[in-house]
Amino acid sequence: MPQSNEATILSRLCCGRDGCNRTFKSQRAKTTHIRAMHSRENYVSDVLSDTGSSENEARHGDEEYEEHGHNGNESEMSLPPSPAGGPAPAFNNDSDDLDDPEVPAIGLGRGTYAFHPHLNGRKCDAQGNFLPPGVAPDPRSAATPDDFLPFKDATQFLLADFLYHKDEMSAGDISYLMELWAFDMLKHNSFGPFANSKQLYAAIDAISKSDVRWRVMNVELEEDVPDDAPDWQRCSYQVVFRDPAECIEKAILDNPDFADQFDTAPYKHHVAGRRRYTNFFSGNFAWRHCDRIYADNPATEGALYVPVILGSDKTTVSVATGHVEYHPLYLSIGNIQNAARRAHRNAVIPIGFLAIPKPDRKDDKDPAFRTFKKKLFHKSLAMVLQSLKPAMTDPVVKRCPDGHYQRVIYDLGAYIADYPEQVLLSGIVQNWCPRCQSIPKDLDGKDQSRCTREWTDLLCETHQSRVLWNEFGIDDDVVPFTQDFPRADIHELISPDILHQLIKGTFKDHLVEWVGEYLEERYGANRAMAIMDEIDNRIAVAPACFKQWTGDDSKGLMKICSISVYLSAIADFVKPQVVQCLATFMDFCYIVRHSEVGDEDIDQLRQKLAEFHRLREIFRRAGVREDFSLPRQHSLCHYPHLIAEFGAPNGLCSSITESRHISAVKKPWRRSSRYKALGQMLLINQRLDTLAAARADFAERNMLPPLYAPPPTCIPDPIPEDSVQGEDEAGPVDGERVTGTVTLPIRPESVERYPCNLVELAHKINMPDLPLLTRRFLHYQLNPDAEGEIDKANYPEITATATFYAPSDNSGLQGMRRELIRSTPSWHGGPARCDCVFLVEDKDQPGMKGMTVGRARLFFRFKFEGQIYPCVLVDWFARVGRAPDPVTGMWKVQRDKTRGGKWVQSVEHLDSVLRAAHLLPVFGNGELPRNFTFHLSLDAFTHFYVNQYIDYHAHEIAF
Repeated sequence: MPQSNEATILSRLCCGRDGCNRTFKSQRAKTTHIRAMHSRENYVSDVLSDTGSSENEARHGDEEYEEHGHNGNESEMSLPPSPAGGPAPAFNNDSDDLDDPEVPAIGLGRGTYAFHPHLNGRKCDAQGNFLPPGVAPDPRSAATPDDFLPFKDATQFLLADFLYHKDEMSAGDISYLMELWAFDMLKHNSFGPFANSKQLYAAIDAISKSDVRWRVMNVELEEDVPDDAPDWQRCSYQVVFRDPAECIEKAILDNPDFADQFDTAPYKHHVAGRRRYTNFFSGNFAWRHCDRIYADNPATEGALYVPVILGSDKTTVSVATGHVEYHPLYLSIGNIQNAARRAHRNAVIPIGFLAIPKPDRKDDKDPAFRTFKKKLFHKSLAMVLQSLKPAMTDPVVKRCPDGHYQRVIYDLGAYIADYPEQVLLSGIVQNWCPRCQSIPKDLDGKDQSRCTREWTDLLCETHQSRVLWNEFGIDDDVVPFTQDFPRADIHELISPDILHQLIKGTFKDHLVEWVGEYLEERYGANRAMAIMDEIDNRIAVAPACFKQWTGDDSKGLMKICSISVYLSAIADFVKPQVVQCLATFMDFCYIVRHSEVGDEDIDQLRQKLAEFHRLREIFRRAGVREDFSLPRQHSLCHYPHLIAEFGAPNGLCSSITESRHISAVKKPWRRSSRYKALGQMLLINQRLDTLAAARADFAERNMLPPLYAPPPTCIPDPIPEDSVQGEDEAGPVDGERVTGTVTLPIRPESVERYPCNLVELAHKINMPDLPLLTRRFLHYQLNPDAEGEIDKANYPEITATATFYAPSDNSGLQGMRRELIRSTPSWHGGPARCDCVFLVEDKDQPGMKGMTVGRARLFFRFKFEGQIYPCVLVDWFARVGRAPDPVTGMWKVQRDKTRGGKWVQSVEHLDSVLRAAHLLPVFGNGELPRNFTFHLSLDAFTHFYVNQYIDYHAHEIAF
């Protein structure tokens, strides 16, 4: 595990028994190892000699160990490496196995990678002539290293980027700030960086990088329209768009920001003989389409395959001012790896705003109007994407993120959409499946043959419209836009949608509603309402984690920790099968959400799905449901195949496009004057894109640090002082990828609040054992035989920052995410808050068998003989049992206490802490007092669930 930024020393602790050569990072891990692996007599004598305790105390400690089942050795956890900028895992679970013995497998760290033998992204010159290996690319720009044009210098560019992009300051405020700046600078016969907002905007508009202008085209359906037709049928509709080929070339392919997050050839990744999937290029779709492209045109040998990923969804920006809504169209490419696409560094680009016909109320439900909207949608898409069509058969030469030219061949890849948009895209009838031929009355039946373009065309040629609609769920009035493009089949392009199919759909709209109806069927309406109030209360009093929520906050309920809190809150009011049903579904969700999915995960996924289908029958038996033919739940059946097609689903979730709504639609709309807002929104988007492109250009020329680099030392600590007790406690962070590291903040607490003398500190925080525990910690840090004396204690810390590798969560470009671990006597001016943490004791044991949970009472550091030791004072929890709870699927822990009822404590090096942990109380059957708050939970309850569902990273490590 990487060291923190502090100057630390961490000596390994040797076992030294019977020739044992095991080493440890913490005394607790060493003692536990001795208890488990060596004789009782040796253990007792060691404890007596090390701590001066009595034999009875030592034997009591041994009894506690045997009762609670502790284990653990070393306090490290390793992360399997993945090749930077290279392929990611993939799995193959279908009969169309693509493994080819003639394709060579290349060892790249973990496992082997076999790349596509023909469309493998060979480098070439600007004329398309292939280059020999090792040739360096030509400079992307002839500008000098100090050329910040159209800006004068770095300060002027960074200020423009900060005011326009980061702070989103209004034009009036920018002008006022520049006036204040100029007033102060005139004292020194100088001027401010800009005269006013107009000059700042002019500098941004002069950036030539990635400058793709917006255009307007009129779309009319080519039909004979009678004179008495309604207005919506006779008028022409405007679609605002940017050339997608130009956007791909300037904003993505020629963007050096993506150099380390860019795949150049489809690949198959195997570990121990089993297929693994991560990014889009690890799936079967990319490999299969490359085979077809090469078979159709052998001249594509060595070309770079660029699958275009699209996404669209209506979004409302204002209800109060006339229900203002927009229908944006987004574009990305499959070469960009999932972490970069989720980080939104211009990896997902708005390329169009589709027309939204506004009829009179009397026409709103007219079937003819609905058909008209569908046709308009597909024709608009086909026209917007026309510029890509020539390069779908014949390669074109483009410069790529690494600076080299390559021969590029375009293709239509996945389409990101929620279910209503999928119905619109695939031309099916509502409640049918856009991917298979299952009928609405039995969606999860045995007949799940896949829909194809050829199958649909054949049915349309041989059946009448009414039969197509009723028997096959096909709307033959709609011709999908994919009919205009080679190799494109809309049924094949529909991607999985974790947000709407799993979280908002199956969990929120289905399971949560069913539980409410189940309680009413079981207890009656009045008692059910009382139980729901108690469930809300339990949700509200769960121990604080990264953000606190309230029981009736439905938006908060859908955030990262809500599902698991809901699970523990209902556990005592429903039958175990209901809890198991929800827990099994949650396991399915978290497996799907992993950044890397393998064959073994797919096997587990199928098992979880079958188990979920079996357990959900309790809702049928309870009279809550008559059937389970629900399109969004049915979509779960397709996830094994879709993972094999497109890689890990977290790279194609509609949460990506919904997040893009904020930056591309909602924020620009709020910055506009609201009058003819679309034009202003387009200009804002264009300026943001050019600023990002300029930043990437300056970084490539080493004139500025890259976006994911740590800030220079002259810039304040990235965790602002005023956010130490703020709301922004967790989120993505850009930085170098590491397994996990916990650091103390730069700013210490003031000496007035906390003394620097260890004895005085112990008295201040009412922890009299702190000096003894610290001396013991230091004793074993130096060596097992030395008697260490503390020289001088530095200022203690009450907040630590944990940074860990969590690519399955919303994270930065390198897959990193930050959280704050709290240990403070007063949080937001209220009671104390001491968060829990995972401490790694045995890296060789999987999951919770190699970790324990502790409560961080104090973060501090001290200096001894010139070396700084960052530490944490920990209250320990003991695991209950040797396996997770069979009902909830979560591990249980209890307070680790001595026979006298004192909480077992120790001082541990900060490197033994992996990240924050979240505990949920085992509530029992009683009701909580109405004045009970979440501040009291960790002290009021004795048993807890280890919340492995708090986020996706916790689910990956706390199994």
